[in-house]
Amino acid sequence: MPEALSTILFYLFNGLIWGLIIGLIALGLSLIFGVMGIVNMAHGDFYMAGAVITFYIASMFGSFWLCLVIVPLVVAVVAAPMERFVLRSFEGNPSVTMIATVGISFVVQQIALSTYGGIPKKISNPWPVAIDLLDVAYPGYRLLVAGISILILAGVWLFLFRTSYGILIRAAMQDKEMAGAMGIDVNKVLMTTFALGTVLAAVGGVLAAPVNQVFYLMGGDVVMLCFIVVIIGGLGSLGGTLIAALILCSLEGVLTYFLSPTQARATIFLVMVVVLLFRPRGLFGTSQG
Repeated sequence: MPEALSTILFYLFNGLIWGLIIGLIALGLSLIFGVMGIVNMAHGDFYMAGAVITFYIASMFGSFWLCLVIVPLVVAVVAAPMERFVLRSFEGNPSVTMIATVGISFVVQQIALSTYGGIPKKISNPWPVAIDLLDVAYPGYRLLVAGISILILAGVWLFLFRTSYGILIRAAMQDKEMAGAMGIDVNKVLMTTFALGTVLAAVGGVLAAPVNQVFYLMGGDVVMLCFIVVIIGGLGSLGGTLIAALILCSLEGVLTYFLSPTQARATIFLVMVVVLLFRPRGLFGTSQG
């Protein structure tokens, strides 16, 4: 295989795998907005928190895989009361929730800065093997991340579409008032949804921690990409969010071979503008009227 083609395939695989991680994070963002009407500007900081907690757990216990169990539990315990006591009174008012979650973002960042520090750190690769993939020696951990991400996404899909509680969440996503009138405990559903959304962001941070440097500001770039993904996929479309994440991250990965990372990201912004010109609700968005 020509060297240039092998390199392009390497970037493409990187983009696909990053797309699966972004899909996890953006799915949580889309859930929170779709059910609660919260524009969660702090979503990227829960991703960062997942990576930072992973660094501490891996350092203390010497086991990266333990983080996949502990980090979601820690984040869920923090997120549930945050929804109940901080955000609930603002839910359904996107402009106000933007301000409130910017405040949460600042608090989370300052906690991370004061405890973790401002110097980026690296977590050692938990599975340092290379796998021959189409004549490309590809890092085995990244392929493992792809498999874990697919399993988690499948689990979320089964939860939302094959369990009674998932049906309640989707009912609240369609019409909270009607769901409440039918006897659904909407407040409990809102708390569960916010916890689930933030856990997905944190799990993305766990999986990305051995690949990227762990830094207290690492969530800023990710949350912007997730908003682009959610907008292009269509507000309220969970499947559209995942498809948009895979397409955009794969495209950005390939473009990185030809362009600088900044130019590749600018191209993704251009794609968003073009999509919104022709599809204001995104590729898979549904009418809210």
